[in-house]
Amino acid sequence: MTIFNPTRRKLLKASAAAGGAVAAGPLLPEAEAQSVAQAPKPAAAATVNVLLRVNGTEHQVMLDPRTTLLDTLRERLHLTGTKKGCDQGQCGACTVIVDGRRITSCLTLAVMQQGHDITTIEGLGTPKNMHPMQAAFVKHDGYQCGFCTPGQICSAVAMLEELKAGVPSHVTADLARPQATTVEFRERMSGNICRCGAYSNIQEAIAEVAGVKG
Repeated sequence: MTIFNPTRRKLLKASAAAGGAVAAGPLLPEAEAQSVAQAPKPAAAATVNVLLRVNGTEHQVMLDPRTTLLDTLRERLHLTGTKKGCDQGQCGACTVIVDGRRITSCLTLAVMQQGHDITTIEGLGTPKNMHPMQAAFVKHDGYQCGFCTPGQICSAVAMLEELKAGVPSHVTADLARPQATTVEFRERMSGNICRCGAYSNIQEAIAEVAGVKG
């Protein structure tokens, strides 16, 4: 059996090495923390100057180029009539009219709409001077909670213009001459969801403006 009998010199060297390792241990996290603190911060998102023409008025705003038209209308221009529903282009609550055509504003970037005429529900009419479609919705109770109503109205106004321009739909029998019928209205408005289920009243409002008997 080997007898453990270290010399004084060897014992001091071993003790010093062990003590140094213990002392250095707590310093490692601090060194790592300093390296993290000194790491460069990510650059702030660049902004662009965007000129938008909304409801006949020009607005110049600085935007992150990734900002949607919907968020710009609501958060920057404070036109809160346009609603944020699914934010995926599925419900139609954010529908606005651009150059006479209806679009879901949550699926387009604000920078893409420079030079275009944007119309929101606020631009169609006012409580004292309502658009015929707005008046028809009031007359026929084409809403309940009202959340989807701005999108429904904007969509309905542009939809009737599509029919006048001869744009066919999935249910159009004669592609050369689309007719204004309740069947066409239902198909063309299928992208606007009303969770309250006021569809029959909405159809009555649209039919009245179009001059079609249900």
